[in-house]
This record gives sequence, C-alpha cells and structure tokens, in this order.
Amino acid sequence: MTASQQNDTFVLSYNSCRNISAPEDDAAGRKVYSGHAPATSVLDLDDNENVREYLVDARGKQKRTPTLVHQAIRKTLRDQPDQFSILNGGIVLVARSAVVDDKEKVIRLTDASIINGSQTQGELKRYFAEVQGGMVPSIRYELIVCDDDDLIAEISIARNFQNDVRAISIAGRRGQLDDLEASIQRVDTSIKLRKSETDLTADGEFLDTEKLIQVIFALLPEPMLRKMDAQADPSNKVFTYAQKTRCLRLYQKLVEDGPREVYQCFLDLAPIAWELYQGWKAHQGFRGTRIRSIERDNGEIIEVPDGVIFPIIAAMSAFVTQNDEGRWIVRTPKMFNDAEMISAAKQAYMNIADHNPQTMGKNRACYATLQQITDIYARLANKVDLFS
Repeated sequence: MTASQQNDTFVLSYNSCRNISAPEDDAAGRKVYSGHAPATSVLDLDDNENVREYLVDARGKQKRTPTLVHQAIRKTLRDQPDQFSILNGGIVLVARSAVVDDKEKVIRLTDASIINGSQTQGELKRYFAEVQGGMVPSIRYELIVCDDDDLIAEISIARNFQNDVRAISIAGRRGQLDDLEASIQRVDTSIKLRKSETDLTADGEFLDTEKLIQVIFALLPEPMLRKMDAQADPSNKVFTYAQKTRCLRLYQKLVEDGPREVYQCFLDLAPIAWELYQGWKAHQGFRGTRIRSIERDNGEIIEVPDGVIFPIIAAMSAFVTQNDEGRWIVRTPKMFNDAEMISAAKQAYMNIADHNPQTMGKNRACYATLQQITDIYARLANKVDLFS
C-alpha cells in the first residue's frame, strides 16, 4: 500500500515506526514517532506548513539553480541509493492526529505536512520521474503529532536552521587546493576547482573537487599508497568510490604531511585521472554491452555509472610510471585495448556485482578482476618495451 491523500487524511506506508515521545510530550498531549518509510510514500505529502518550499521549482517563481544540497541529494540517489537512508537527513512532518496501524504498516494522518525536508521530497520526485524501475530507497522520518498551530509554526522555523558541512571550504581557505587547481590548469587554464560550499558545479563553472580527488586516488599506483600508510592495504581501492569524505581527508593529510614524492605523483596524475574519468564515463565502447544502468540516448552512451568506472580507473594504475623528466604519467602498452577492459568490466558487473553498479563500486573482487588484466599487460610490456 502506498501513501495517498484522501481529503484531509494522508495514509503513510512505513517500514518501521517507533514512539519516541518524551515525558513532556505525553504531558502536553503530543506524540513523536520515528522510523523509516519507502521513499515513494512521501512524494504526495503537502508542505504548506514548511517555511521553505522546494527551491528548484518554487511555486510562482522562476526556477532556480540547484544548490549544493540538491546536488548532494541527486548524487546520493544516482550513485548510492542503498545508502540514502543514512546519508540523507530525512524529513520531519507534522499532523494534527495520527493512527498507527501496525498490522497494515500504515499511519493515517490528519492535516499532515512536511516542515523540514521539502528539498529532499523535491529531489525524490525528480529521481522517480527520471529513473523508471529503479531502486526504491528508504527514507528516515520523524512525525510530530500536535494540534497547536503556533507551536507547529515554531517547530517549522526551528527545524530549518541547519549547519552546512564545511570540509571543502576549510581545505579551500587553507590553500590546500591551490596546487591541485594549478595542476589541472596545465591542461585547461579555464578550469576552476570548487573550493567552497558556495561554489556550484551544476552550471559547469566549477569542477567537482571531491570527485577529482577520488579519481586520482583510484589511479594512484600501489607503491605510492603504501608510502602514505605502511599499514594500509594499497590493493583495496574500494574506498576511492565509496568514501568521498575519507578521500578528502587523506588528501589534506598528504598536503600537510607528505610524503612529498606521493604528493607530487598525486598532482602529476590529476589532469590525467580526470581525462580518463571523463573518457570512460561516455565511452562508446559500452554500446551493445546491455549494461542496464548505463544512460543512453538513441543508442549513444551518455553516462556510465561511477560504480563501473572506478574499478577500471583503479586497474589503469598498473600503467602509471615516471617519464625521463621525472613526471608521473600513464603509459599504456600498445597491445592493450579498451574493448578487453570493457568486456571484463561487463563480466564483473554481471557475475560478481549481480547487475548492480553500486555493488560493483564497493566490491573488492571487481577491482581485483580488472587489475589482474592490466598487471599482465604491464609485465609483458616491460619485458619487451611495448609501451605506446
């Protein structure tokens, strides 16, 4: 059963529901519930009590550019929908009354409204409109049952004061991204890295700095990763796809503490890694692979999921070497061809990841399968100098 609006009654389907009312709530005749619900259950909820409507499509206003909040929600839904319930703050809603039906797993709400989470709801509507037959993630909800209109207004105001995550701004203000930007600008002087949470990537003015750092770590060769942390397993690059925050922190540590050789390798590989990432994301060699999660337009490959791309880029680290000037480059063997890598990625996607790109991006066996291929090519090429 899905959520529906029936006059002033809204039926919310849920996966879990728990009464978390405090003693003072009980004394005042309020109830507070918390739990998880299928994301489709909240699509039709009103948000008339919220102080902020969906900003991208605000009623009676010109459409606005998606903010970083919208971009982050879209990225989670696109790349990690299975983690949406823990990466997203969820929604807070109010109702004048509520009847919980544990047998049917529904809550019948009177005069229900979102008071915090309109941006999340708006992005969920966008996601389900664009992705047909995709995964239905869960969403966390908090339900406040209260018939005091003044208190509901105060709750809505209070719940909309939020603190932004400022990790990228801290790195930018400390100048930790300046060398990285200069490295990228060796290839294209017009590129600007996002250095603050106020720098938007949606309009193409700023490059996604966190994604760039993730991609470089994926391409970084194992000896360099080992020099960063002797205790770490440099062959396990799952973190490069699955742990954006960790990658940013590792980069900040690399800037501050070195080793200098690793930092220089990181900077040298920056424009190469980004070019590889962009190339594989729209590689027309994926035509005919029947990988369902690839975005296509009349047969043309528009976007290959990151979960498929990261194991490929990580495998390409076998071809990282230094040239005569001591600069780190990717030197691909003449005998190597993209078609073999695409075929191997397809097999890993189907047989190991069970047709799920998120699983592929987080499965060490997928990385190892592709790495074995490039390692063989690298060893053969080194023996007979067959690099291009």
